[in-house]
Amino acid sequence: MKKIFMALCMVAFAIVGCDDDESWSPSARANEDSSEETSSSSEKAKSSSSKNEDSSISVKSESSSSDENSQSSSSSSTDVRSSSSEPESSSSSVSELSSSSLNDIDWNEPKETYLNPEIEYDTIIDSRDGKVYKTVKIGEQIWMAENLNFDPGQGGSGDAKYDWSWCYNNEPKNCEVAGRFYTWAAAIDSVKLATDAKNPQDCGLRKECRIAAAGSTTLVQGACPPDWHLPTETEWSALFTAVDRSTSGEVLRSQTGWHFNKNGTDAFGFSALPAGRRYYDGRFDGGGADANFWSATENGYNSAHVMRLYYNYEIAYLNTFGKDNGFSVRCVKD
Repeated sequence: MKKIFMALCMVAFAIVGCDDDESWSPSARANEDSSEETSSSSEKAKSSSSKNEDSSISVKSESSSSDENSQSSSSSSTDVRSSSSEPESSSSSVSELSSSSLNDIDWNEPKETYLNPEIEYDTIIDSRDGKVYKTVKIGEQIWMAENLNFDPGQGGSGDAKYDWSWCYNNEPKNCEVAGRFYTWAAAIDSVKLATDAKNPQDCGLRKECRIAAAGSTTLVQGACPPDWHLPTETEWSALFTAVDRSTSGEVLRSQTGWHFNKNGTDAFGFSALPAGRRYYDGRFDGGGADANFWSATENGYNSAHVMRLYYNYEIAYLNTFGKDNGFSVRCVKD
């Protein structure tokens, strides 16, 4: 009897043990693991999404200053800064810019997009290549209302050479929109100056020829069409005076294409579109953010004066940059 009782107990224990094993089966545990992983993945996704959003905000906020930082770095590395300082930016906050639309130049739009439709422009044809440019009278000066798009080819040798005009991002179609970028040597046509039989002058990077020194009346045709010339620092200053320097940034910028919708009124038809620039090391930057135009006036051996418009500055201003950078050219009539 005792043996029967013990046998019954062992059977009961076995049955209970099997039930417990099934309630904690490998498949059940796998389902739990799967559920935990799904939950964990969901949390990670939320965390990742949050980080991405934060990163996006950070990138947008930094974009308003990265352009200037890169320029500052480039300028210092090539010894291009003068004692003049850039103007303070407008009062727009970073948060305002972060929430605004990044309105870049559209390289697929024709150049006419950036002209002021309310201005009556005149027209010239460059006899060298047949290209047509709009012109406008501002004050006592007549300016090209578009950036020069003349290809000077290559010339010179060694340190004096310029191989030296480029389209933004090396895309030929971009030249049709915003003209070409030139080194200073190309902008002044240093080869022509050097081979002038009457008055040969050796100009360019690491060479100071003072062809358009302060107060000089010398006209430097440079890469400009016949009867037009590269403006001097004095002529740029005269433009600022004619449009009222305090609002010169706003009234000279084109009505479209500028970062964060910081477009200008283009009240005088100068129609400066934000073409950007080419750094001496081959980088292209600033499309949508700034416009930079050479003057014929040097600032020593390695730099020259540049008229500059920046999307977040209320005024246009002159600064100095290395002669081996690539900037736009606007010509003024002789």
